[in-house]
Amino acid sequence: MSAPIILVPGFWLGAWAWDEVAGTLRADGHDVTALTLPGLESVDADRSSIRFSDHVDAIVRAIEAAGAPVVLAVHSASGFSGYAASDRVPERIAAMVYVDTAPGKPPLEPAFEGVEKPLVWDELAAEENLTGLSEAQLAEFRERAVPVPGSLLRDSYEFTNDARRDIPSTIIATGFSAADYQKYAKEHPEWAFLAGIPELRNITWIDLPTSHWPMWSQPAELATIIGEVATRAAGQAEAERSPWARLER
Repeated sequence: MSAPIILVPGFWLGAWAWDEVAGTLRADGHDVTALTLPGLESVDADRSSIRFSDHVDAIVRAIEAAGAPVVLAVHSASGFSGYAASDRVPERIAAMVYVDTAPGKPPLEPAFEGVEKPLVWDELAAEENLTGLSEAQLAEFRERAVPVPGSLLRDSYEFTNDARRDIPSTIIATGFSAADYQKYAKEHPEWAFLAGIPELRNITWIDLPTSHWPMWSQPAELATIIGEVATRAAGQAEAERSPWARLER
């Protein structure tokens, strides 16, 4: 028994990015939904009117469509929209998993002016950890990458629901270590990407040294971690529903 799992990819990616992880989880008996967020359907999609709120809405719809509180796994820049979704429906989220990301608080890049942000490979390769990725994986990434709606970088979001802070959250550190994440969050409170870390009251840190895209470089290991979170979340929910738990309250 496990909680339903929703997988959200980062910038330039669709649900396809999770194929190997999702397949492993399903083979282990988990209920898995991988999302392609608005504007990321194809290079031909109209991104001019897509807002940050549209991505949050899409995640919330998937959460509400599940039959039970979910494990929401977000990767990279979807740490922003995922954290906002946890602010919207914290009661529907059994646990959060941040895959080489953190609870971000937008805007990510308020001065960005473009209608969309395409993948610029040389810039990405210079900034991100590519450890463990094959040439075939990198080529597929470049071939299938879709520009990101520009509003995702500029839009703000007002957090209002304090209950998000108590959602059990696992941060899987891959491109950087867990110690680095904690150090940078403490030393740079102005960094939007890490701004939600000090707010969370229930964090588990896991080091998985590999690329920034562990769904490709360490898919089996990543699936195991997410699956264990989902199993644990379902067990906790079952314990809280028991008559003994109600008596203890």
